[in-house]
Amino acid sequence: MNRTLPVWLKQKLPRPSEVNKMNSLLTDLQLNTVCQSAACPNLGECFSNRTATFLILGDICTRNCLFCAVEKGHPSAVDSSEPQRISEAVKRLELAYVVITSVTRDDLPDGGAGHFANTLRAIYSHNSGVTTEVLIPDFQGSTAALSRVMQAHADVVSHNIETVPRLYPAIRPGADYGRSLILLKTAKAVQSDTLTKSGIMLGLGERYEEVINVMEDIRKTGCDILTVGQYLSPSSRNASLERYITPEEFEDYARTARQIGFKAVVSGPWVRSSYHAAGMYREAIAIS
Repeated sequence: MNRTLPVWLKQKLPRPSEVNKMNSLLTDLQLNTVCQSAACPNLGECFSNRTATFLILGDICTRNCLFCAVEKGHPSAVDSSEPQRISEAVKRLELAYVVITSVTRDDLPDGGAGHFANTLRAIYSHNSGVTTEVLIPDFQGSTAALSRVMQAHADVVSHNIETVPRLYPAIRPGADYGRSLILLKTAKAVQSDTLTKSGIMLGLGERYEEVINVMEDIRKTGCDILTVGQYLSPSSRNASLERYITPEEFEDYARTARQIGFKAVVSGPWVRSSYHAAGMYREAIAIS
């Protein structure tokens, strides 16, 4: 395909001083962010606004999803002091809204669910009035692991479907479309007042009707919030980009998602799972 970046994907450069301050804080506290590990194109914008999505359980993933830039391999042991350092970062940054995600840890008996719970509790212990969102892996379908996270009472529980089921074998080996839908449905069933959220990315070769079907499947789980963004290949080792989605197409998907019944939708070229997450939360709460 034509690799020329379309005009709607060109961004302003962030303020270097603010980005450097965020990098220094993360280095000081020995913390990872998905912004860095996944080569998120919004890193400059978010760091300059003193926000980030914290990446717990290390920075090495046990799966090999071809869309993702996170390093794959054999992770290190779980760092039990990490939750307290996350809590300290939240305090230093004076965050009102915190997003926590992780690499997938199929090597752990609970998939890292207990560490998610410990991180949430550490945040709540030292930061009053904070709102939390966790973007979790599928825990290999373990209801017990999911329950451990739910019992720690995040305000939003998010799990991304990522792409259409036809592309799962090539793009998400090790993941299962039906299993992910069940996780979203179970999370809502366990705690109906907790907002649930999911996201999909476009440009991998999916067809329009497939995207609409995925939206409908996600909404049937009771999911409240949806993000729709443009896939951009992080490197030559990752899945190839098939095409750029136009802003008009993203607007159409947003309209359709709202008609399907999602309480909050963000759909656009630069949208990622936690992009403007606080605003989406407020929008969904207003409708609840």
